[in-house]
Amino acid sequence: MTSKAEQRRAELREKLVGAAEARIREAGVTSLRARDLAKDAGCAVGAIYNAFDDLTALVMAVNGRTFQRLGAEVEAAVKASEGASPSDRLIRMSEAYLDFASANNLLWRALFDLELPADGEVPDWYRAALDRLFQHIAGPVAELFPDQPQQEQALTVRALFSSVHGIVLLGLENRISGVPPQEIRRMIALVLSRLTMK
Repeated sequence: MTSKAEQRRAELREKLVGAAEARIREAGVTSLRARDLAKDAGCAVGAIYNAFDDLTALVMAVNGRTFQRLGAEVEAAVKASEGASPSDRLIRMSEAYLDFASANNLLWRALFDLELPADGEVPDWYRAALDRLFQHIAGPVAELFPDQPQQEQALTVRALFSSVHGIVLLGLENRISGVPPQEIRRMIALVLSRLTMK
């Protein structure tokens, strides 16, 4: 049974995650300031550090929510493309990834822009969320390359993810890559079609 103090702490954590998520959505992860978050959540600045070890831990909690939403959208794309060829399923997953990144750009960027301390470990749940994304990619990869050793298939999964992530990141940035946003889908389809060709 949870005590009233634990319940209040859980409620404060939820308020702070909501406040941080709203600020990241509007201005990015670098915009977070403890004083602003305390005001948004209706608490003292010190209360933030009773609920979370630091602002990095708070951003990680926001990222956990973002990963869940991203995973749900990719999973929906997987279900919607049942029966399609492995390459087409990978392309549809990638389009779902692009759509999510476009619609939630600053929250999506926070998944990868968060600076962890040099000695800081990435939490297990964070790795598990990324692994769930990789598992969606692993199915089509196993169909496309059944003779590849498992270790090589795992590397292929990460290579495909990295390729799509890079295209999406640079495409949405536009200034660096010079890729018009309307061409990002075509570029993803082109790269995945070539990379998954037998």
